[in-house]
Amino acid sequence: MHSVYVFDAYGTLFDTGAAVAKHAGEIGEAGRELAEVWRRKQLEYSWVRGLMGDGSRNFWQLTEDALDYAFEKVGGVDPKLRAPLIEAYRDLDCYEEVPGTLRALKEREARVAILSNGSRDMLARAVRSAGLETLVDEIFSAEDCGTYKTAPAVYEMVTTHFRLYPDAVSFQSSNRWDVAGARRFGFHTVWINRRSEPDEYLDLAPDAILPDLKTLPARL
Repeated sequence: MHSVYVFDAYGTLFDTGAAVAKHAGEIGEAGRELAEVWRRKQLEYSWVRGLMGDGSRNFWQLTEDALDYAFEKVGGVDPKLRAPLIEAYRDLDCYEEVPGTLRALKEREARVAILSNGSRDMLARAVRSAGLETLVDEIFSAEDCGTYKTAPAVYEMVTTHFRLYPDAVSFQSSNRWDVAGARRFGFHTVWINRRSEPDEYLDLAPDAILPDLKTLPARL
């Protein structure tokens, strides 16, 4: 068992497709493509900003930028849905197993944290909306170091705060690129492969691969 269990937020704890799913009836057949483009561009914008060393636009602003692009790219979606979709993204559903998993870790006296590219405000609201406040000890936002994952400085916020060596931290993410960055930094890593994607970054392999978070406590 590790001293600290750190979780990525979007796609790992919170379902990034939930905002579009909430308005699926109004969006129609374009919903799936809209959700995929929105998420893809959101991530791409963070990577590009990170490579440029430019954290001037926080993750919430990049999320809005990505939705605007998705509307243009996909087409045929009523622009009046922009505001409802943005509002729905503030209160994404967490995956059903998340509260139980975090509670089990807390019961074993582990410290639980979130490390995300998300802005401070959007993370605080997501945690509150999902009712996870009592299950999360710390929230680390990339906004606090002016860049985005996979920059080592983002992962370093955890070790600096808890005064631990990286190998005392177990890091869980559904994003394979994020797992690679965390592994390179020195964390114990668990890839939550929700979509059964093929592995990549083979030189930075995760320590474990799980289909969801349900079985994480059983591995302790």
